[in-house]
Parts: sequence; structure tokens; C-alpha cells
Amino acid sequence: MRAELKSVDSPDVDFATYWPEDENCFSFPITLRIGAEGHDAADLFQMTVCTPGWLSRENAGKAAVLGQNLLIVFHYNWEMIHSYLQNRINRLTAENWSTLAVKLSRFASWEFENYQA
Repeated sequence: MRAELKSVDSPDVDFATYWPEDENCFSFPITLRIGAEGHDAADLFQMTVCTPGWLSRENAGKAAVLGQNLLIVFHYNWEMIHSYLQNRINRLTAENWSTLAVKLSRFASWEFENYQA
């Protein structure tokens, strides 16, 4: 089974019109719809797109900070960001969806990550 990026959305950004005030210092959240290749179903994965400049500004004065669910880019280029995500996600394979989702959750927060029935 192969992963497939179905869509990318953001509650804060319209990718058709967005351009950051400072293309070297910004962040925004994204939600990725990812499912098995060739199937309509998808789960949600969330992460933040940001630059090293934004991380530095937001964490000024701290000795260290843990990064989780971050896609760190060096400047703003939505086509490049989308292409990177698509290539990274679409090459992942596993025997089943559960195993594939765990692989994806290593870099993006999975909606069912801590789910218990």
C-alpha cells in the first residue's frame, strides 16, 4: 500500500493569494488529507510550516526548544512546499493503512494518534 496526499488546507492561509510579509520569517498551520493511493478515504494530519527565522524570533532567549510536527522551509514558495510534501508522502509504503499512518505520524500529527477504542 502506498500513501497519497489528497489535499492540503490551512485555516490561516489561502494558498492562491497568500504571500508572507517577510518570506524568510513566517509560520502557518496546515492540514494534510492523506489516504491510500487509489482510494477516496483519507485521514487528517497536521503540522506547521515555518522558517528558521520564525523559530528564532518566537523562541528568543530560550536555551533550547523541542520541535514537533514542523516543516521547516528557508523561504516562501508554495509550489515548492507542496511538491516537497507530495514527494515525501507519496513514496511511503507499508503492508496496511495502520502501519502507513504510523510512518506518517512521525512528521505530522495524526488525528487518531492517541485514539483508544
